[in-house]
Amino acid sequence: MVDLICIEKATLNVKTLQLSRTVPFRFANRITPPIYPEQTETAGSEFSGAEREAGGRIIVNGCCCCCSRFLILLSPLVLSTFSLLLLSSPSSSAPLLSPALLSFSLLSFSISISISTSSSPSFLLKPRSSPHSASSSSSSSSFSVNNAAAEKKKVLIVNANSGGHAIIGFYFAKELLASGHSVTVLTVGEEGSDKMRKPPFTRFSEIVSGGGKTVWGDPGDVGKVVGGEGFDVVLDNNGKDLDAVRPVADWAKSIGVKQFLFISSAGIYKPTDEPPHVEGDVVKADAGHVGVEKYISEIFDNWASFRPQYMTGSGNNKDCEEWFFDRIVRDRPVPIPGSGMQLTNISHVRDLSSMLTLAVENPTAASGNIFNCVSDRAVTLDGMARLCAKAAGREVKIVHYDPKTIEADAKKAFPFRNMHFYAEPRAAKEILGWKGTTNLPEDLKERFEEYVKIGRDKKPMEFPIDDKILESLKVPVAV
Repeated sequence: MVDLICIEKATLNVKTLQLSRTVPFRFANRITPPIYPEQTETAGSEFSGAEREAGGRIIVNGCCCCCSRFLILLSPLVLSTFSLLLLSSPSSSAPLLSPALLSFSLLSFSISISISTSSSPSFLLKPRSSPHSASSSSSSSSFSVNNAAAEKKKVLIVNANSGGHAIIGFYFAKELLASGHSVTVLTVGEEGSDKMRKPPFTRFSEIVSGGGKTVWGDPGDVGKVVGGEGFDVVLDNNGKDLDAVRPVADWAKSIGVKQFLFISSAGIYKPTDEPPHVEGDVVKADAGHVGVEKYISEIFDNWASFRPQYMTGSGNNKDCEEWFFDRIVRDRPVPIPGSGMQLTNISHVRDLSSMLTLAVENPTAASGNIFNCVSDRAVTLDGMARLCAKAAGREVKIVHYDPKTIEADAKKAFPFRNMHFYAEPRAAKEILGWKGTTNLPEDLKERFEEYVKIGRDKKPMEFPIDDKILESLKVPVAV
């Protein structure tokens, strides 16, 4: 575990460094190209002329200093053994230090580094000020190296037993286990209930085989359900209001949980004339999720909230693309409200779980922040219909209607909101260095394969609301 690294007026090169994630080094408002695991010959970053002139500062675990030489103190890391060779020029005549070479001899160990910057108190990084010149403050540079990813955490996921959010806990648990963390998933209700006969719950054996634990019960009695076990991190992926979340939050606070995460919703944003929604936009004050976010911010020193939208991915049990497939495979017109040009956001759940994992592994950076837990690309409603048809290898006939003509049935008639509803994951990119991987054309092919595999394409179905819409539009339907 690296306790302290100090660097001033130098070029840093790291050789034979294994990185488990890409590392974008950030200086003030400039980000250098990321370092990838395959770049083992030279992995590092170099100060620009202005930055070299002003000096730089590396902060690790809250420690920092500026000196004319490198100082590295190393503590034992897990069970790995390694040696550190540090070479630097002893010459004092040069105005700047000669480049230093850090060479690590490693036995089965990799290191994760996260770098971020902001003027916000929730960021680790702050411009270095100079007592001599105001201009030097704006041109100075600093960056932090967060090695929290090397610390393995005990994580409790309080998971919903239905709806679109249930899949988030499943993917999050699997990703944490793959990263070496300890995971317990507490699902609301009883293990033998009918709800557990649907995915993702039918796949919970994958969590157990990966070394995780699954339990069922009442989140209001969470301490008893988990048998008095302690945790470093708790994620509430169940509650939609304070009544549901408060018992879990209060329990977590009482046992000294270090980080509390909450799955909120992008649906709490007020409609805007300037889409997309970004973190900081006005929210509905009376929304249940807003009350939860306020409460956890008051009782926890380290907390973060994530606001997802629509999602896709293997094991999802809430209709999204399936709504389109149901009509496309039966050669029915696909009725879309309005112009069909409304923007929305559909993310693969793996992107949501990777964002949450970054927060666990970079708790200081994530602390006190709201994250739009979404993909970084939008799709139009018509575009979604066409992409689903392409994934199914079929043609699609789209018809548009005025949702006012069906009044009370308007919300039941279509799986998405009939207006622009699109958020962007700006905070996750800037603070956590997160990158999206959602690729709807390919992801929808995977989903259609599963759709056919379970035989839903052959299942008898009726479409009474569709028929009402199509009749008003005088659109014939194939029998």
